[in-house]
Amino acid sequence: MKTPFAFGPVSRREFIGQLSLGAAGLALATRGRAAEALPSKKLGVALVGLGSYSKGQLGPALKVTKNCYLAGVVTGNRAKGQAWAKEFGFSEKAIFSYDTMARLSDAPDIDIVYVVTPNGLHAEHAIAAAKTGKHIISEKPMANTVAECDAMLAACRAAKVKMSIGYRLHFDPYHQEMMRLAREQDFGPLLKMNGRRAFVMGTWRWRADKKLAGGGPLMDLGVYLIQAACMAQNHAAPIAVTAHEGPKTRPDISRDTEEALTYSLEFANGARADFFTSYQGSGDQFRAEGEKGWIEFKEKAFTYRGSVVETSRAGRLNFGPFVNQQALQMDDFAQCIRDGRESRVPGEMGRRDLCIVEAVYEAMRTGKRTLVRA
Repeated sequence: MKTPFAFGPVSRREFIGQLSLGAAGLALATRGRAAEALPSKKLGVALVGLGSYSKGQLGPALKVTKNCYLAGVVTGNRAKGQAWAKEFGFSEKAIFSYDTMARLSDAPDIDIVYVVTPNGLHAEHAIAAAKTGKHIISEKPMANTVAECDAMLAACRAAKVKMSIGYRLHFDPYHQEMMRLAREQDFGPLLKMNGRRAFVMGTWRWRADKKLAGGGPLMDLGVYLIQAACMAQNHAAPIAVTAHEGPKTRPDISRDTEEALTYSLEFANGARADFFTSYQGSGDQFRAEGEKGWIEFKEKAFTYRGSVVETSRAGRLNFGPFVNQQALQMDDFAQCIRDGRESRVPGEMGRRDLCIVEAVYEAMRTGKRTLVRA
């Protein structure tokens, strides 16, 4: 898929340098219009959906961000919204319901809307927010289908607002190192990849509901593996996939979605990635090998902290103290708005990944090798 900009990352040193430019400008939201640069103030963020990810990760991250702050919420529970307003110090006038999102246009302190509702609602909520002139972050996966991704991108283009996806690992130093290795080919092309991402879902959750989640563990966990493979290929997308669904040991949980899935991605340069995802298993690893060396995420490959990463050259990597991936992600998007540049994790990247996901599901259903459509 052709895009007007590259997905490639900057180096860790360059990235840290970019973050130091935080005082360079500010975007001020106006009704129905994209933000325009003004100096010295942070950009306001509204979270749409106050579930576990907002509570456990995004809320705490917004307490340490440098370029943005929590300025409002959209929730179906006003009492919950009031508790957030009290904790974060914003006016109760900045508490919106899903039915009143059009009123975001009357909230000049809100510049960015971060959609954190279930996957099947991302398109509806992102489009509603874009129509009010707010810039959009959609949590991953971008939506349930490529068609929904297209509608979201079209709405953002029509409103002349920017869109980013919550791909926090692009701001993690260990994944940045893998992207550097792919870009500079220290180990040659990384042609052999494998990984697994799985946990045991003990009771039914919305993530196992096809309408809300779009699928099973592929949508929730497999997107991380797809992202890692594309990172290791310097952001190239696979050209074809194969897939095989595993047996259901808990049909009470995986009622209309897969419980476990084994799948492979094929790239134009001959690279191959073999993956496994499951809601009744365990694993959080990724490895990429080239002729001259390898990088391996041995433990906690895709979590918020504590990754154990080794390379054939340096042994175990240590990039210093913990970094808040979500804070860096949101700060970078705020800086993109200030600078008038595109996000390194744009909506088009989210769409790319849904093209891959749809191909994997087609291969799972048909049992045939399936081309990835752009």
